[in-house]
Amino acid sequence: MRIATILLFLLVWCGQAYALTPQTWSPTEGDAAIGDLPMARGSTLANARIHYRTLGEPRRDAEGHVTNAVLLLHGTGGTGAQFLSPQFADELFGPGQPLDAARYYVIMPDNLGHGASSRPSDGLRAAFPEYGYTEMVEAQRRLLVDGLGVERLRLILGTSMGCMHIFVWGTTHPDFADALMPMACQPTAIVGRNRLWRTMLKDAIRSDPLWAGGDYQAQPVQGLRTAVDLLLLAGSAPMAMQRDLATPETVDGYLATQMERRLPALDANDLWYQVNASWDYDPSAGLERMTAPTTWINSADDFINPPELGLSEQFAPRLANTTYRLIPNSAEGKGHGTHTWARFWKDDLVALLARTER
Repeated sequence: MRIATILLFLLVWCGQAYALTPQTWSPTEGDAAIGDLPMARGSTLANARIHYRTLGEPRRDAEGHVTNAVLLLHGTGGTGAQFLSPQFADELFGPGQPLDAARYYVIMPDNLGHGASSRPSDGLRAAFPEYGYTEMVEAQRRLLVDGLGVERLRLILGTSMGCMHIFVWGTTHPDFADALMPMACQPTAIVGRNRLWRTMLKDAIRSDPLWAGGDYQAQPVQGLRTAVDLLLLAGSAPMAMQRDLATPETVDGYLATQMERRLPALDANDLWYQVNASWDYDPSAGLERMTAPTTWINSADDFINPPELGLSEQFAPRLANTTYRLIPNSAEGKGHGTHTWARFWKDDLVALLARTER
């Protein structure tokens, strides 16, 4: 369990899913040129690109429209490769499984600023235009429509940041998908403790003496160590950790292992932008426009979206055609990372696909 927990944090926050990818999953990879992308805070990202992976093949109706496309949206710091991990792919993509790759055309992008898509570490560093979730969703739309010829989706499933992207999709492009499955987020502005730890992380990076205005010669390790600390707390599963890190030695060893594995994979500019991207997120005013059938799932042990705030109960009545479920807390929970383990919610996905079958 300790090893599985370590790998989960690496997967969700650092996008290091390649080592976990089973040999049976061999996605097609590509890069879509999506043109110049204007940013709400000024400037334009020239010649933007989105890297993507796909499983399966598109099916078309008599008019040539793709009818079986599924979009999977990853969390902050991740990549589309996270969906190829055993706890996700082996539960969903096989023969007869909910997202059987022989039936569906599964699209897994590296979102703007992440993975092999356009990002600050490509060369612009801190001169990279500040992007928000609005631009990230627009980049996804361009990938689909202009890059892959997909004008409508069978499903959008998103985790964490990808969950928030679904609420942006649902309120700005309400007819683009037959069904929506957001997991591990709330449809409102990021404030309170959720904003606090993000601000602390960003401040830690840019307060490091090695930051040098973003033109650092070596990674600002002091700031990144604090960032890893905060990410560990934000993604933690308290009951599982109490059981699995039951002595001072196991706690210290766990933290040392996290630092050793994670720090070399991080770029300070990329991480700062990834965490900062939520600055424009607040779909709450337009929730009545989100009419696509939706199954919305959170988990009770989520530090980032604690259920005691009552936000889900506040917003769910405004969402037409939406089923909400809270996964109970348990020692088997994965904290904020519960969304990445399909066994917790696979039956909900099956039910959503059944009730939206065309």
